[in-house]
Amino acid sequence: MANQYKLEVNKREDLSKQGLKMLRREGNIPGIFYESNSKNSISFYISKKEIFDAIKSNAKIFKISVGKTTKNVIFKSVQYHPVNDEIIHIDLYGVQMDKAVTVKVLVDLEGSPQGVRESGGVLSQAINEIEVSCLPLDIPEKFEINVDDLEMGDTLLIGDIDIGEKITLISNPELVLASVTLAMQEIEPVVEEEESDEFMEEGEEGEKDADSEGAEKSESDDSSGESENKEK
Repeated sequence: MANQYKLEVNKREDLSKQGLKMLRREGNIPGIFYESNSKNSISFYISKKEIFDAIKSNAKIFKISVGKTTKNVIFKSVQYHPVNDEIIHIDLYGVQMDKAVTVKVLVDLEGSPQGVRESGGVLSQAINEIEVSCLPLDIPEKFEINVDDLEMGDTLLIGDIDIGEKITLISNPELVLASVTLAMQEIEPVVEEEESDEFMEEGEEGEKDADSEGAEKSESDDSSGESENKEK
């Protein structure tokens, strides 16, 4: 069952870009609160410390004060800075405790697959979270899946997860969640053997010898020609 945590949020009056920059410089995070049964939204800001404490609580349902009313909310979306991964904006979605909501829940693989222990395989997790629908208080913190029995070549599908009777799976059950495969082997490049210095020296000497023989033959021919002319 989901834990509940109270968030201290403040209404945001200045909606300009300069106002957003000022909030972030002061260590706050801007956000928007909205509900399914209302077209109105409320802009707010919350301190970074408050967000970090909320995350540490592992809660899924949060309480906030909107005017004189207390609302139950969930984190609908969280935006991160593309460079430093800091939270820069959050959307809070108001929920009714007696109506189902659709949320994403983390999947945690536990254990060591048989195919890894005995066959030298590698466990690969393709999906880290799945989408489900349930009542707010039934939202699980995470799904813990034991993978000890997975052998080499085995795959674990999203539909294989036991999510319980109170939860409805929204994600495609045929998608592969994890698998055990052969480890990638590095292929060493084929290096062509270079001719040794000794071979090159021999070749160079051979070329010189061939040139010398040609020169000697030429000189011999010239000498023969001179002798024949003298006899005539």
